[in-house]
Order: sequence, then C-alpha cells, then structure tokens
Amino acid sequence: MVNIIRIPAFKDNYIWLLYRGLFAVVVDPGDANPVIEILKQKGLVLGAILVTHYHQDHQGGVAKLLEYCPANVYGPAHEPVTALTHPLHGGETLYLQGLDAELQVISTPGHTLGHVSYYGAQHLFCGDTLFGAGGGRIFGGTPVQMHDSLMRLAALPDETLVYCAHEYTESNLRFALAVEPDSRLLHQRVNEVAVARAKGWASVPSTLELEKATNPFLRCDMPEVIQSAQTVDKQANEPASVFSVLREWKNRFS
Repeated sequence: MVNIIRIPAFKDNYIWLLYRGLFAVVVDPGDANPVIEILKQKGLVLGAILVTHYHQDHQGGVAKLLEYCPANVYGPAHEPVTALTHPLHGGETLYLQGLDAELQVISTPGHTLGHVSYYGAQHLFCGDTLFGAGGGRIFGGTPVQMHDSLMRLAALPDETLVYCAHEYTESNLRFALAVEPDSRLLHQRVNEVAVARAKGWASVPSTLELEKATNPFLRCDMPEVIQSAQTVDKQANEPASVFSVLREWKNRFS
C-alpha cells in the first residue's frame, strides 16, 4: 500500500510525499526543509522527485533535496527543471519500483506550456492545472490548451482523488457561487469547506466527481454556466469560449 502525506509549504502550497516501506517519492517540492524533516522522522529514502512545472514554488527545493539524497528527477522536457534526469512530454508510463506503482504522465499545458500531471491508482497529482473548485491561471499556454487539459483530466474516473498543489478551495468557491448561485451541491460544498478550514483541516484532496459537480471550469457545457458566461460576453456559446470568459472573469474576481 502506498501512503501519502500532505506537507504544507509557504502560504498555501501543498507538497505530496508518497512512500511504501522505506522508499519515498515527492511531488512538487518547492521547499526542501519540511520534506527532509519528514524523511528523517520516518527513516525514508528519497528515490524520485516528480515536478509538474518549472515555477519555483514547485521545484525550488530540488537542489537541496538532491544534496540530502540523490534521486531521479522527472519533469517537463521543455521547461527549466533543476537537475532533470527524466524529461517528460506526456503519454509516458512511469514504474516507480520502490512504490511498486505505475503513474501515467498526462500532458496538461495551460498554466505553463509544458505542465504535466501524474495519475495512477485513482490518484491525480495535477500541480496548478486543476484546483478545488477552480483551475490554474494561464501563464505559458492558451485558454484553449487549458480547457483541453482540464477536459483530459475530467475524463478520468469519478473516484479519482485530486491532489492539487494549493489550498485555494474557499476563494474558488466564492467565484463558483457567482457563476452558479442556485446550485444546491455548491452551497453544500461551501458549508463543508468552511467548517473544515475553521478547524484547520485541508480541503484537498477532493474527488473528480465532486469537481465535475461544483467546479465551473469543468462545467463549461452546462446551461447554467453558459448563461452566466453570456452575461459577460454574449458570444460565449460553446465550451472553449465559455471557459475563456470564465477564466478572465475569475482573474478580475474578488
């Protein structure tokens, strides 16, 4: 059985540590220090580092981790990832022997042009592409690419657990309510997340089923979402254009 530990970092980042026995894999280590602390506490040996994209809050700890323990570094082939040993394009299958687990590499451009996500055994590590009730900003890619990437993730099984890299769910839900103010499921999620965060609990991982029911960026084909997008731009009448309008709206939303 693979165990997963959520490691808070910076203001709202999450680093994910996977381990089986004494073998560990870390996803998006923006900060090495809390990762090394967990490795020492549990006596784990770091065997692999998985990076979804090049932003420093996702890979800033790689160099220090490698000083602590040599490991393979997987990440986007055409992004400046520190000490990259296994460049990825999407479509690869990684076998992590120490975990006795396979991960599919999914190309998810949009947030950055080379962004990749990792999926295996109904666990999705999606960096800054898909968040709780939201999606990432677009820096290196295009709205069409980001929409396509989100649809690629939405096609995974409903039971998939979504391990995103930031605690953004509460703020994302405020926007989701502006898009679908009459959604009973959305109001229920708002209440549940508010209770969890008030207790200091994380709002992630969520399930893909929940995201498809309450995340506006995965619902661009739904009449209610289309109607809301058209209050901003009457030309928003198909999923890609609805997504583009929603993304710009969210950028300005407060």
